[in-house]
Amino acid sequence: MLTVYAARERLRRREVSAVELTRAFLERIHALNPRLNAYLTVADETALAMAGDADARMARGEDTPLLGVPIAIKDVLSTRDMRTTAGSKILANYTPSWDATAVARLRAMGAVFLGKLNCDEFAMGSSTENSAFGPTRNPWDETRVPGGSSGGSAAAVAADLCCAALGTDTGGSIRQPAALCGVTGLKNSYGRVSRYGLIAFASSLDTVGALTKDARDAAIMLRAMEGRDPLDSTSVEVEPIDVASLDQSRDSLRGLRVGVPAEYFGDGMQPDVAQRVREAIAHLQALGASVREVNLPRTHLGLPVYYIIAPAEASANLARFDGVKYGLRVQGRDLIATYMETRGAGFGAEVKRRIMLGTYALSAGYYDAYYIRAQKVRTLIKRDFEQAFSHVDIIAAPVSPTTAFPLGAKIDDPIQMYLADVFTLPVSLAGICGISIPCGFDRDGLPVGLQLIGPAFGEQRVLEVAHVFQQTTDFHLQKPKWHGQPRSS
Repeated sequence: MLTVYAARERLRRREVSAVELTRAFLERIHALNPRLNAYLTVADETALAMAGDADARMARGEDTPLLGVPIAIKDVLSTRDMRTTAGSKILANYTPSWDATAVARLRAMGAVFLGKLNCDEFAMGSSTENSAFGPTRNPWDETRVPGGSSGGSAAAVAADLCCAALGTDTGGSIRQPAALCGVTGLKNSYGRVSRYGLIAFASSLDTVGALTKDARDAAIMLRAMEGRDPLDSTSVEVEPIDVASLDQSRDSLRGLRVGVPAEYFGDGMQPDVAQRVREAIAHLQALGASVREVNLPRTHLGLPVYYIIAPAEASANLARFDGVKYGLRVQGRDLIATYMETRGAGFGAEVKRRIMLGTYALSAGYYDAYYIRAQKVRTLIKRDFEQAFSHVDIIAAPVSPTTAFPLGAKIDDPIQMYLADVFTLPVSLAGICGISIPCGFDRDGLPVGLQLIGPAFGEQRVLEVAHVFQQTTDFHLQKPKWHGQPRSS
């Protein structure tokens, strides 16, 4: 398992060159990606050119935490030298002329971009089955989903097809696939990382983050991307993440107050998941933390509130895809017909469903009854977390009510699919931070994720607690049984 940190150390010691390391990853991608469908674009020439430049920078004495490290990017983030499809037919051949800010900052650090990763169309989904280019398969069991919408990112990290990957989290799209694929996924506080260059889904909820092998790598990636961006008015300047302090946090759990919400352990939860999460919380307690119950009484309202606000914002954001300036164009008899034909051919079923839901919620006569009321309840959900954090330092909870489910099991039942995010949606609505880390396995050997939730801009403590947990357990080191070579057909 080659982490970002370990890869950089090997490069720094000249044990391997960036070109050699990149070539090894590309070979592995070409061998395994036909099975997993994690990558939509494999950028061989671009990656090798970036690796060559990284070697030249190292020869000149440059040293950054990501110089020469091969990573990959979820295909909703703009890249000036690679197509950016958002998993949709409507953008199947679209290549931007600019980088997203998060991408640009990683590029400036000398990271090597291996390619673009599969995702649910416009990040709308919980299984990566909504991609116009076919589903991604979970490396732990190829008959199961990797989660979504950042399923390609999670699968690529789990299968060692990159050292780390960028993802996005609107309602759980980093944390849930991280849990289902047994990797680490950090959802940043809203505003900590610029959204500029991200193909928007729901603008008041979208966040850019990373899926990694461990918490240290998550800290490294966040440190590289965070900070104010004049191109995004919602971004903020905050105290930078101190990566070095993670190694000094061994005793940080002494006196740590951990809250456990009873609302996250209700009906419909897979017993193995509940058991593994409770064991993980007990482990935190054994390390010196005090554990107490907290109340998040409006947890059950997160799902209906999210599926009013997010589709409403999506219906406005996706109006720009009209076949006029870029993307797919299906000519109609007039302008309106061209809009209808283009969107009818270019958007998938789930995207159309959410556009219709959102348009309905914003329509005359329903705006106050649905959208405004949902925003008011969103404020109450945020207050629930603020009240809880007045008594505890972090909250520990499940990420998903189940482990990875079979491909096709929920694709025709939207409600069941939406319930996969029931434990991640409230955090997104509140704009706070949360991390998913592996905490065990179910009886079928599938990974279970522990969610550690912190207050707004509380990533430092969340990362420190996650790091201590991973230094005292080995769940994050476990790999799929076929890891190392493609399993025979």
